[in-house]
Amino acid sequence: MAFCTLHHFSTALNKMTGMNIILPEQITGRVPVYYLLHGLSDDYTAWHRRSAIERHAQDLPLIVVMPDAGRSWYCDSVDGPRYESYIIHDLIGFIDRTFPTRAERSGRVIGGLSMGGYGALKLALKFPALFLAANGHSGAYDVAASDAPPQETPEWRHIFGAHPAGGHDDVYALADRLDPTTAPALRIDCGVDDFLIDSNRRFHTHLAARGIAHEYAEFPGVHNWQYWDEHVQQALAFHARHLGIATINYER
Repeated sequence: MAFCTLHHFSTALNKMTGMNIILPEQITGRVPVYYLLHGLSDDYTAWHRRSAIERHAQDLPLIVVMPDAGRSWYCDSVDGPRYESYIIHDLIGFIDRTFPTRAERSGRVIGGLSMGGYGALKLALKFPALFLAANGHSGAYDVAASDAPPQETPEWRHIFGAHPAGGHDDVYALADRLDPTTAPALRIDCGVDDFLIDSNRRFHTHLAARGIAHEYAEFPGVHNWQYWDEHVQQALAFHARHLGIATINYER
């Protein structure tokens, strides 16, 4: 694989921002893209520094893009940066103009961990015409729950506002409004000893009740890089299967 760090100007953010990218050494034709999102306390370097994502993806004709999103929850903040608009309107177009991508829904997937798991599922449910598939590891899906402690912080209110339930960043509400026949392929996993396991179970139950097809799996593990490094391999296999680029055996 080839590896690079790129910086570009985002109109949505009105600033320069960065990303890490993994590329196949030899590209023939158009290649699909996997947007891989970081967690709340990380940045765009975390996946490459803390996991073996480059080695895991080395046999796939796949571009892996790891963008930066600060502590934004991949949202257009009520009072702050517009990272959702950055991903949807700036980043995807920049990647498609810069690399020989399969620049259509059938060649674009997204995933992430924790905050990034929420971000990946939110963006996929909100923009189903853009993403073929999405996955979340240890996702924090209950951002609009009335008892979510972060809502008591100024940072949280700057992002989601005072009443996020039912809004455009509430994944439960997005699932309710989505036509199940148009949904991307979805995969959710979480460690059974992760502090977010109940959030994952609730969201899984909600998707099932809405008739939105998805894979759901629980494994031994907690909220750490040992877990994510292991299970991103299954995410890669899941996306490869839907992209039609390879068949990889993995344990569900």
